[in-house]
Amino acid sequence: MNLNESFPLLPDDLCQPTGQCQFKGDRAGADIARARIGAGQPAPQINNEAGRLTLGSVFLAAGTRLWAHKGGALTIGDGTILDAGVEIIAWAGVTIGINCYLGWDVLVMDTDLHSVGDRPLVNKPVTIGHGVRIGARAMILKGVTIGDGAVIQPGSIVTRDVPAGAEVRPPPAAVKNRPAPA
Repeated sequence: MNLNESFPLLPDDLCQPTGQCQFKGDRAGADIARARIGAGQPAPQINNEAGRLTLGSVFLAAGTRLWAHKGGALTIGDGTILDAGVEIIAWAGVTIGINCYLGWDVLVMDTDLHSVGDRPLVNKPVTIGHGVRIGARAMILKGVTIGDGAVIQPGSIVTRDVPAGAEVRPPPAAVKNRPAPA
């Protein structure tokens, strides 16, 4: 199979699958046979701690990390590309549609990973629609739904739902003039 046919956004030099990844945990709850593993190091890590992992014909670049915790479900649709360093943490549920692109170092998580003080841990599912583009180092946090065709610009932190076709941009940096040194 030619990866350029399934993943036309990939440059030719990334379309050399190695078929290798590091897998930890429950293989019975993981359907990852159709995933394609890109060349490069470190190899993608898949950790299934009694959750459910279902990957369609997905491209995993070097350094991606997928984690399904006990009771959590991670589902990624066909034609989706996870670029280098993408990390997805599913303690409740993370669903990513078909033909999505997640850029370098994107973080998607449906949990805070631990309670804080007297506040209990709260996990809320994340849903990312079809054809969504998420730029480098963006963060998608618990309870968010992103509609089909939305674009999340690099560096954005998404804490609220995003309508279909919308674009999310990070806030610009505040620039303040400092007095010249004496």
